[in-house]
Amino acid sequence: MMISTKGRYALRLMIDIASRAEEGVPVTMRQAAERQDLSVKYLEQLGGALVKAGVLKSIRGVSGGYLLARPAEDITAGDVLRATEGSCAPVACLEEGAEACPRRDECVAINFWRGLDRTIEGYVDGVSLADLVKMG
Repeated sequence: MMISTKGRYALRLMIDIASRAEEGVPVTMRQAAERQDLSVKYLEQLGGALVKAGVLKSIRGVSGGYLLARPAEDITAGDVLRATEGSCAPVACLEEGAEACPRRDECVAINFWRGLDRTIEGYVDGVSLADLVKMG
C-alpha cells in the first residue's frame, strides 16, 4: 500500500494547522501553502475533503481560514488519511464496499492480509495530530 500525494499533503496540512491550534487564529490555505511549499489550489481541494470528513472547519470572512474541528488529541492520522485516501487497506478485497473476491474462500493469504490491515489501521488510528506535532 502506498499513500498518495493527497494523503501525504493532507497530513502535512493538518499538522501545520494543529501546530498553530493553541493560537486560536484560523490558518489560511495561503499561509499553510507557503510554510509547506505546496500549491494553494491543491490544499483548498484537500481542505474541502477534510471539512466534509469533520476534522477541519472553515471560518469565512476577512479573518477566516481553517481550524481543527476537534482537539488535536482527538484527530488521528487515520482520520486524515481515510478522508483523502478513502481506505488504508493493503489489498483491494479488504476495502470497504469492495466486490467479493471469487477466491475469497480459497485464498491462502487472506489471513495475512487481514492481519496487515489490522496492523495498519491500529497504527494510523493510534497516532494523533498532537503526537505528530510533538514528533516534528
